[in-house]
Amino acid sequence: MLLTFVMLYIFISLAVSIWAARRVHSAKDFYTAGRSLPLSMVTAMMFAGWFGAETVLGIPATFMEEGVIGLISDPLGAAACLIIFGAFFAKRLYRLNMMTIGDFYRRRYDRGIEVITGLAIALSYLGWVAAQITALGMMIHLLSAMMISIEQGIMLGTAIVLVYTIVGGLWSVAITTSIQIVITVISLSSIAWLFANQAGGFELVINHAVENKAFSLHEEVTPLLALAMLTSFITLAFGSIPQQDVFQRANAARNENIAAWSAILGGSLYLLFTAVPLFMAYTAKLIDPTLVSQLMATNSESLLPQMIEQHLPLGAQVIFYGALVGVIMGTSASTLLAPSFMITENLLKGLFRKPLNDQQTLLLTRIVLVCFAMLVCWYALWSREQDTGIHAMVEAAYKVTLVVAFVPLVAGLFWSKANQVGAWWSVSLGLITWISLEIALPESPVGAQWWGLVAGSFGMIFGSNFGWKAK
Repeated sequence: MLLTFVMLYIFISLAVSIWAARRVHSAKDFYTAGRSLPLSMVTAMMFAGWFGAETVLGIPATFMEEGVIGLISDPLGAAACLIIFGAFFAKRLYRLNMMTIGDFYRRRYDRGIEVITGLAIALSYLGWVAAQITALGMMIHLLSAMMISIEQGIMLGTAIVLVYTIVGGLWSVAITTSIQIVITVISLSSIAWLFANQAGGFELVINHAVENKAFSLHEEVTPLLALAMLTSFITLAFGSIPQQDVFQRANAARNENIAAWSAILGGSLYLLFTAVPLFMAYTAKLIDPTLVSQLMATNSESLLPQMIEQHLPLGAQVIFYGALVGVIMGTSASTLLAPSFMITENLLKGLFRKPLNDQQTLLLTRIVLVCFAMLVCWYALWSREQDTGIHAMVEAAYKVTLVVAFVPLVAGLFWSKANQVGAWWSVSLGLITWISLEIALPESPVGAQWWGLVAGSFGMIFGSNFGWKAK
């Protein structure tokens, strides 16, 4: 019964996606929804782009394992990314009227920087999309009463998301996401209320959390720990700013003010509603501490699904799984589109002798979508073998963009002296430093991406001044 209801929800989402595809007449429609979306739809996409499997499954598990320190990168860093992007980047980028964020690197620097940053940004999506697909595989596994393995669920989930995405592009994502995110927020809030009642009420849960210092650091903040926390924060807060999915949502807005405010509102809403699954996870410890202890030792990311399945009625289970599957599909579709756009526009189109027309570009993008989806599926299956958690997969995704793409973007937008010499120095030093330290000091408490960012910043300043003086 539960599986039937969720499959019906998936089919309805696919039908809406196909209906939305009627609006796609060109590559611009497929990429940017014609730059015509209102504030409500763009805000919904901004919010839903972050509010995926990581928020409902990964963050609660990480919080239960690591405490408040596990929240620094996500949700704090993730929410800060959208707010910073909206406040400082959205209007400037919107005015450039570009198809992808990779176009900026070509216009501001050169074709080589476009290719290397485009490749880095596209590859960074492997971890993020794989995390969503893995979560979808877990949902299919649980809904089938474990008759379908997680690995088989990952492959089936990839196929569902690919069909959902390839038909209508950003138009499909915009329309379905606007519906799904409302359903998800209402559903999760209702389930949190049911959990609170079982635990004795909201006041009791909150008082218990305060008395047990659930949101306090349980160790002394040394300078080394502070630097490690800062690195964790900026990995998402800065590393996800030069990402195509954030840019493409803002770029779909009707005007630059909507582009800016949708990101600010989306980040604020994300920070606010992330508290709901965190509250649910903490409440679970009061309702059934034995089950929570067992799951934390075996499969912590199944904590909320297992609690809902064992302690709530069928109606609540349908609401939860339907909402979760819907938001995962929306997030997966958006983040599957982003790298496919960049690979097409910034890597492949330049290899053709003759410029591609609109229909050829659409066809190439859809071919890339299929290929990238297959790569994501392989990476998700490989990560399962390596026992990589959803939260770790997401955080790792933004290290490469932090050290390769962030500094050239900031310098190119805000520093008139930035030039292609500085960009090459920044990219080269950032990559070499980061990769070397990842290999040499894999267990360092301070992530290698911090030193990659420092080296990239030095490279931009030194190289741009040297190049400027050479003129």
